[in-house]
Amino acid sequence: MLRNYKRKTNRQSWSVDCMTRALHEVLEGRMGYKKAVRTFSIPQSTLEDRVKKVRQHGLSPASAAEKSVGRFKTVFTKAQETELVNHILFLEERLSGLTLHDLRRLAFKLAKQNSLPNNFNKTTPMAGKDWPYGFLNRHRNISLKNPEKISIARAKGFNRTAVSKFYDLLNSIYEKNNLSFNNILYNTDETGVSTVPNKQSNVLALRGKKQVGCLSSAERGVLVTAEACINAAGNIMPTMFVFPPKRENSLLMDNAPPGSFAYYDESGWIKAESFLYWSRRFIEYTNPSPQKPVLLILDEHRYHFKSMALIDLARENNVTLL
Repeated sequence: MLRNYKRKTNRQSWSVDCMTRALHEVLEGRMGYKKAVRTFSIPQSTLEDRVKKVRQHGLSPASAAEKSVGRFKTVFTKAQETELVNHILFLEERLSGLTLHDLRRLAFKLAKQNSLPNNFNKTTPMAGKDWPYGFLNRHRNISLKNPEKISIARAKGFNRTAVSKFYDLLNSIYEKNNLSFNNILYNTDETGVSTVPNKQSNVLALRGKKQVGCLSSAERGVLVTAEACINAAGNIMPTMFVFPPKRENSLLMDNAPPGSFAYYDESGWIKAESFLYWSRRFIEYTNPSPQKPVLLILDEHRYHFKSMALIDLARENNVTLL
């Protein structure tokens, strides 16, 4: 694909609006082909072809009037690309914008999920390097920018405007779904704990002594992550622990809180797969239904909202993510 390709002909230089109006006039019998061609300045062969499509395939005049130059077609429809644009802008407003790499992966997942024909790389898996540039060229309201670094404190902006906006949104969801305090699950968050402490506790020593020593481990230690969740009624969902060993080891769960469960990942961090696993257990624990929807409030960790599988899982099981 040539990113800076310039057309060498004036094919399809006619207006889509004129073609749509001409189709209406011909199909409703108010004009013949020749009169419509003279009135709207469009090619007769193209008009005849579009009228044929409307009559044989049941297309609307507006759909039949759309231009289609060359043998290459876009993977997504206009409506699907518009929805993708809105999702990109939604994340950017929340200081979690997608990179080109993220966009290519998301495009591949959407195409696979909707069984759309495409030439995306199934090994990577993501859309090709040129696809996002064509996408940006079709949607000039978004562009690639270098983001400014903003601290978490500034981003959260604990002020009257920001807090009021959050509670207005919370209230609208509360009223729309007729939620009770038992169905509002909040403060689901993860915390990482190292097996070797990074900071030693203060110890008692002789006043005035300049240097105080303490034995410490020479090991780097490993990280274990705990995912906790509690609702407004005080009910606590069993905690999930993410352990670094790849293989399951039941000894790691000795003396764990009742009902706790484990997930094994070599990093010990929460990732898309582990949070999706937790979400399935969350749905089993809360048992949401159309008559008993559940609201789950999350922070803006990227694995909480950049996973299409998580969003689909929540929608299919009557869980609202805020």
